[in-house]
Amino acid sequence: MTLAGSLRRAVLRIGVWSLIVAGAVWAWPRLPDAARAPWHMLRLSWQDAPTAVAVPVQGVTPARLADTWGAARSGGRRHEGIDIFAPRGTPVLSATEGIVSRIGTNNLGGQVVWVLGPGGQRHYYAHLDDYADISHGQLVQTGDVLGFVGNTGNARGTPPHLHYGIYGKGGAMNPYPLLKAGAR
Repeated sequence: MTLAGSLRRAVLRIGVWSLIVAGAVWAWPRLPDAARAPWHMLRLSWQDAPTAVAVPVQGVTPARLADTWGAARSGGRRHEGIDIFAPRGTPVLSATEGIVSRIGTNNLGGQVVWVLGPGGQRHYYAHLDDYADISHGQLVQTGDVLGFVGNTGNARGTPPHLHYGIYGKGGAMNPYPLLKAGAR
């Protein structure tokens, strides 16, 4: 192969790769969240777990929180989270950036939303009165509305509140210190 032929092939390769990269850069923001979710899940899992999170109920300050972690519950259970009381319908906000990994119901939590956040932690929002306009695989930022305070599941008959839990690789962890640290 001649020098001119080698140069032509190199220029062609560079041109093709430039077009591929330019196409990817153009297409990335136009992809639906669900198509980008695997990349963001990987990115979030590489990040460190947060040492502070935002209070996930609009208008509630950290000073109003009470540490209810570990309190006795029916059936010999222990409370694996914190209850944040607020009027029914108050917006429930994402405490971290993440990906909506589940929207559904269960017996204890009633209407629930799970968000996969930094460090692979799973953030659990339970007893919701209703969901916001969110979808599975959606990317959320701190402060995005996930739902609204209620008393569904085993909270029927109690004042409306959000049950907020954090689950790491070792299981449930107390969110109270992280919520208090978020006040700084």
